[in-house]
Amino acid sequence: MTQYVAEEAHSYSLAYSLVDSSQVSTFLISILLIVYGSFRIEGSDLQSIQTIDSTQALFLPIGASVSLLVMFFFFDSVQVVFTICTAVLATIAFAFLLLPMCQYLTRPCSPQNKISFGCCGRFTLAELLSFSLSVMLVLIWVLTGHWLLMDALAMGLCVAMIAFVRLPSLKVSCLLLSGLLIYDVFWVFFSAYIFNSNVMVKVATQPAENPIDVLSRKLHLGPGMGRDVPRLSLPGKLVFPSSTGSHFSMLGIGDIVMPGLLLCFVLRYDNYKKQANGEVPGPGNMSGRMQRVSYFHCTLIGYFVGLLTATVASRIHRAAQPALLYLVPFTLLPLLTMAYLKGDLRRMWSEPFHAKTSSSRFLEV
Repeated sequence: MTQYVAEEAHSYSLAYSLVDSSQVSTFLISILLIVYGSFRIEGSDLQSIQTIDSTQALFLPIGASVSLLVMFFFFDSVQVVFTICTAVLATIAFAFLLLPMCQYLTRPCSPQNKISFGCCGRFTLAELLSFSLSVMLVLIWVLTGHWLLMDALAMGLCVAMIAFVRLPSLKVSCLLLSGLLIYDVFWVFFSAYIFNSNVMVKVATQPAENPIDVLSRKLHLGPGMGRDVPRLSLPGKLVFPSSTGSHFSMLGIGDIVMPGLLLCFVLRYDNYKKQANGEVPGPGNMSGRMQRVSYFHCTLIGYFVGLLTATVASRIHRAAQPALLYLVPFTLLPLLTMAYLKGDLRRMWSEPFHAKTSSSRFLEV
């Protein structure tokens, strides 16, 4: 009887931890960012979009590993430069995130004429407003180090990367996500055996010196100048506190961006198939209901289930988990299965959008 009560209490504790405010916030925000980033096309410059090819997909996990080791061994030497570069990128990304709202606010009072700033370029009033608000937010973040402002900047980075990076085919998607799965698993589970520390967790959670504090010391501005500013937790992750404030739930932006790129690819393919081919009937053994299920919805549900599984695993093992270990199988396997059943696997595998290069707008979704 005592064992049964203990097991029941453990089950209730696990269920409560899953509906904790920090976990719910992480779930909702990550899914909203992926959906918004997948549809966030209107404000992106198509000429600046980067398409990942097979070679880049293979070498990206290697480059990420090298960067992780540099941050692990030489963090004290590069932290200020890295913080400044991150702040600049976050400013641009958050301005991109704010741009639709600023366009909506400035439309009634100003035409969308561009204002010239000489060699800096020409910008609309909405672009100037979004950039000004973004600079203001970054400055407040540097002065306060508040986790909510860091999350806002991380959201901007997620949306910008999903909107400006493209996966051209299912083959490249599989290469990239499989390589990053191995990268994630190795650095979370096995790095401690080689480096006597969990490299991924240490780099992700290590705060950096505030540039204002460093500048005040270099310029000898006095003992009180700049000493009250906090160390900065960099916006490479989303963190949400629990309702009791006892702990934070954390999810790396890579665990949002990489599945988000896959979601963006399948959304493009759904639109491509709908407009280029119409509702082409699948194989004879396929039901009409299955044919109506989109790849986007299938992959999005897989992402949700994978994120839920990663959360359960982290609570059971009480240790950091490589989220891609759960997200990649739960997104790729259902997608590959559905593509095979619908007869689209061969076409999706090798750059399907090169088949037609007409001026249809959906090709750039």
